[in-house]
Amino acid sequence: MDNPADGRILHPMTKDTDILIVGGGLNGPALALALARNGLHVAVIDALDEQLRRDDAFDGRAYALALASQRLLAAVGVWDGLAGHAQPILDIKVSDGHAGAGPSPFFLHFDHAEIEEGPMGFMVEDRFLRRALLDAMDATPGIVRIGARSVVAQSAGPEGATVTLDDGTTLSGRLLAGCDGRASGTARRAGIRRTGWEYGQTGLVCAIEHDRSHHGIAHQFFMPAGPLAILPLPGRRCSIVWSERTATARGIEALDDAAYLEVLRPRFGDFLGDLRLAGKRWSYPLNLTLADSLVAERVALVGDAAHGMHPIAGQGLNAGLRDVAALAETLIDAARRGEDIGALPVLERYQQWRRFDIATLALATDTFNRLFSNDNPLLRLGRDLGLGLVGSVPALRRGFIREAAGLTGDLPKLMQGRPL
Repeated sequence: MDNPADGRILHPMTKDTDILIVGGGLNGPALALALARNGLHVAVIDALDEQLRRDDAFDGRAYALALASQRLLAAVGVWDGLAGHAQPILDIKVSDGHAGAGPSPFFLHFDHAEIEEGPMGFMVEDRFLRRALLDAMDATPGIVRIGARSVVAQSAGPEGATVTLDDGTTLSGRLLAGCDGRASGTARRAGIRRTGWEYGQTGLVCAIEHDRSHHGIAHQFFMPAGPLAILPLPGRRCSIVWSERTATARGIEALDDAAYLEVLRPRFGDFLGDLRLAGKRWSYPLNLTLADSLVAERVALVGDAAHGMHPIAGQGLNAGLRDVAALAETLIDAARRGEDIGALPVLERYQQWRRFDIATLALATDTFNRLFSNDNPLLRLGRDLGLGLVGSVPALRRGFIREAAGLTGDLPKLMQGRPL
């Protein structure tokens, strides 16, 4: 079908919608907004009820959004609802050492003033991000949200994709986007296999209140059992992502709050004063899981459904949002050219765009975790010298800052803050 010269997309009335998105967490709604704001019709199928998604109670979870991810959220109409709840990340300090013994003399200090664009990123609580995405979807024509329903079957063919929900409802579209996490049913039903391994580590997640200002500084402290990330939240609070060997983590998780804090304090240090828990405590196993392909017939995978990595660099959600931006740009461009947006040659453009970046990030997170999560004296010497080298060379340091801000590589338009 030919499309008008003004770029609008005309819709053949043979399907329930253009895009079926499975997964209503974070990447699914972001993809829906990017597509619907550019003329496509979208249905978002969410296994959770909307009221659960809108729960306003602070549960300790938060995300480090790179500057490029913030630009995407602004471009799809979400950031205005988030800006008042966001904490700019102004500096990042990286150090190596032992719990209770402090860091080594070699460390990295990344200052946002070394780049022109502003803060390297923003910390946002899960509850505010979820609600802002839901509000933006409610305000955007062309999005239908189907809550408290799971997909139990799917099929794909030359004309499109069809899913069956757990209440017997069937829906069809030209493309099925799997945004349904590391155990993606969409990928499994499409016959996409996964490659990966366990790290023998568990991530302990919580938020804390403290007496002194964090000054917008994020800390990454590498210890033999795994890294500890201390990430600034609005006010005198921080989000903690703490990796421990799984057997140790199980024992820590079994402790009451007071004992949990006693274990955390020597790892955290006293630079922010006394510590108190704020919100719930979480834990999850750490692994690497990569889909062998990002696409199949009428299927595209996004976010953790495509790649689940170690949180050592805090890039999980950012990598997913880069998928969102690349897939949306690929589909919108194809639609404006009159192509079948669910055809495999179109989807392979998305895969080609994202595959190298995903492989590079997976290799980097895996290598850094293996390099730093040990107490080998030779490796410790080598990595400390490496930290010192990067910190002493302005060009290297600036490159790492831009990488942390998500400003490197072949950036999709939305990650640059540009409209599609």
